[in-house]
Amino acid sequence: MGGIESMSNTEIAHLVTMANDIAANLGLHADAEVRIADHLQHFWAPRMRKLLLDYVAGDGEALSQQLRGALEILQAKDGS
Repeated sequence: MGGIESMSNTEIAHLVTMANDIAANLGLHADAEVRIADHLQHFWAPRMRKLLLDYVAGDGEALSQQLRGALEILQAKDGS
């Protein structure tokens, strides 16, 4: 088994932490959600983005509000 199915909860937690850190660093800008989405789109592998999108589709409780907004932007761009 490979891909997303083999990702452990620890790995997903690490991605969530990294994404929240990015959101915190970009969060002071007026267009923070757009900047966060842009960063994730350009610098994160599609598989990493999909893991975050799957996580937010579940409960996503550990995601910051700005990160949630950024993921909504990514979903709209991807047509998911």
